[in-house]
Amino acid sequence: MNEESLRLTLSDRVTIEAGLYARKTFKKIAGEMKRHPATISREIKNNRTFVPGAHPLGKDCRYATECRYKKRCDRAKCSQRCVSCHRHDCQATCPQYNNTPCGILNKPPYVCNTCDRRRKCRADRAYYSAKHAHAVAERRYSESHMGIRTRGAELQRMDELVSKLILKGQPLTHIHSAYGEKLDVSQRTLYNYIDAGVFSIGNIDLRRKVGYRPRKKKRDYPESFLKYDFRKNRSYDDFLKYLDANPGTSFIEMDTMKGAREQGKRLLTMIFHDTNIMLLFIMRDGKADTVVEVFDYLTSLIGIETFRKLFPVILTDNGSEFKHSREIERTVDGHRRTQLFYCDPYSSWQKPHIEKNHEFVRYVLKKGKSLNPFNQQDMTLLANHINSIKRAGLDGCCPYELVVDPEMITLMSLLGLQQVPPDEVYLKPTLFKPR
Repeated sequence: MNEESLRLTLSDRVTIEAGLYARKTFKKIAGEMKRHPATISREIKNNRTFVPGAHPLGKDCRYATECRYKKRCDRAKCSQRCVSCHRHDCQATCPQYNNTPCGILNKPPYVCNTCDRRRKCRADRAYYSAKHAHAVAERRYSESHMGIRTRGAELQRMDELVSKLILKGQPLTHIHSAYGEKLDVSQRTLYNYIDAGVFSIGNIDLRRKVGYRPRKKKRDYPESFLKYDFRKNRSYDDFLKYLDANPGTSFIEMDTMKGAREQGKRLLTMIFHDTNIMLLFIMRDGKADTVVEVFDYLTSLIGIETFRKLFPVILTDNGSEFKHSREIERTVDGHRRTQLFYCDPYSSWQKPHIEKNHEFVRYVLKKGKSLNPFNQQDMTLLANHINSIKRAGLDGCCPYELVVDPEMITLMSLLGLQQVPPDEVYLKPTLFKPR
């Protein structure tokens, strides 16, 4: 039996509490639960709740309530009862002092749940409550698993592996997915070790731990914006209706990124919703005609039939670079190649996958850095490293490992996309420099 099956559940503890009130023996309760009687005894003694009895003036003597003793100290003329004296501690001078707990707590059932004198008893008491006992047991179990359990050479080996990869810019999710069996600890434990300072790296080396910013208040947008010709029948509501009418249809989220605030190159990004594979295309500028050129290039590269299978539906934002909706949807000779839809204004959450992957791009291409020095070969290299990151949301796989369609394999081959070995994934600004 594993550890989880040996632990008592809340339902088990309810059975124990009900058995106590029914005045059943430990053996009978254990028989109903298919446990050993010692388990029931140990559970009650370890997780019972103690309730202090009546202690007049803070005295825990069993006779304090009715005590009438006087002159137990060296003050012969004192007429005050010793139990109420503030000069001397009667518990230290009285030979009748007795704080022995009630005998019921030292023998089965070890609690006062069914004691006939419990309402009048002034001694310290103990009760067994399934709810409280379960909370105590779970807290004790949690605390026992806290702290640094790995020591010595094993911890040093773990530190060398994790710290080296973190300093390469790899996310901790990728590291754990690739080396989970070798590390033999959970991803949460790795975060705890880093937070505790037992590794060579610290929280400052985890981008997401220090990089979150307060959310901005959602802005209102004018109704006239929704009436633009390029948005007609292509709103986010139309997108949802299209997916309902065509179940099983995959779609691609699309966006652009810019570096410095200057005229020059822009980055067109696409991500396939089903595999999370990201495509990066460097463009000479951020104009709508240039975006159309990328679509024409892809169509000529793989053919219109393959393009329709790979890019059936595209969801993007309302940037001016995407306003040539008809030219994106159709080829030069008028053949339809895709279906384009737009998110609501200021609603980037409607295409979360592309927004999340932009975070990986920014690991290498910092905001404010010009894209003019880079070419398409650089973007292909960056895409390969991003698409080789193993993700918890993909069951520990990287996007490339999910590819099964021959059309996608063909596209990857033509674009030069290929997986990078897990330990060679590098997401730092020095990716494009010799290392």
